[in-house]
Amino acid sequence: MLFDHESFDGHETVVFAKDEASGLSAIIALHSTALGPAAGGTRLWRYGSDRDALGDVLRLSRGMTYKNAMAGLPLGGGKTVILAPDAFRDRRALFAALGRAIDRLGGAYWTAEDVGVSPADMAAVAAETRFVGGLEAGGLGSGRYASGDPSPVTARGVFTCLQVGAKHLWGSRDLSGRRAAVQGLGHVGQHLCHLLHAAGASLVVSDLDGARTAAVARRYHADVVSPSAIMDQEVDIFAPCALGGILTAESVPDLSAKLICGAANNQLADDRAAELLASSGRLYLPDYIVNAGGIINVATEILQIEDPAWLEGKLEGLGTTIKEVILQAEVLDGNTAAVADSIARRRIELHDRLAA
Repeated sequence: MLFDHESFDGHETVVFAKDEASGLSAIIALHSTALGPAAGGTRLWRYGSDRDALGDVLRLSRGMTYKNAMAGLPLGGGKTVILAPDAFRDRRALFAALGRAIDRLGGAYWTAEDVGVSPADMAAVAAETRFVGGLEAGGLGSGRYASGDPSPVTARGVFTCLQVGAKHLWGSRDLSGRRAAVQGLGHVGQHLCHLLHAAGASLVVSDLDGARTAAVARRYHADVVSPSAIMDQEVDIFAPCALGGILTAESVPDLSAKLICGAANNQLADDRAAELLASSGRLYLPDYIVNAGGIINVATEILQIEDPAWLEGKLEGLGTTIKEVILQAEVLDGNTAAVADSIARRRIELHDRLAA
């Protein structure tokens, strides 16, 4: 049952959306609207089971609550997962059906693109509801600077936090001479590779798409390894930019990297992984802080913000927040994940008390 699921965390609303005509099977989870309407992307993925899909959307929506709180946004946390069909009947019709399901929530939830979803898909959603961002004709962030794609802004946030982590570990934000392993070369991973290369870091990369990997390797003079070997490389920095759950009790001891900072959501498989990272002296920068550039980008559309200084200030603020987390963890037990969760919960609780 839903309430017995190990990832259920007092979610306010969980909607199962089904449309036989288009083949849509989706789950929309609203974890919290304490800070404002829930916001979080739509992911299209082929899951092993319906229970796996439910677990993913529950974890991702909770992460969005914490992400928005830590980014200082007046937004709550939500997420949508679409169970990828064996074959699309009409992709536009499927996303239009999703738009109608989101519209029935009456503004309690805003979405944008996530893994497997494009700005064109969001345009189909937007034909049925106004509660959508990440559009090519969108606001300050994605529409003006990235043709609807928030990935460049997400990568900038990751890179800003990565520099803060480097300064803490090595005394300088300068990454020249550092070696970084980038796992996953989607839009964010590729933009992060560009920023790392421009900063003088050498790269080792991996992705399931061999052609994409080869193209990135040529562009940035990167070494290529198989997806199964990327976590075993002798590097200073490990940047997970694929899917989550890769930091486990089994994988953490094999990491050589001292700094873990990437764009993937839910990188930690469980609390034990976070404890192992801390006890081994590795600096893990919580994913929902460092990858918040995408939702900051989309928030310019949701909140109708036109001032470029707002976007830049929020991106710089991620670095300030990650520094706060690092310093608090340093005087405790080094567990940055636990510290970040604690700060996020306090921010939400304070807002609830002030609103009472």
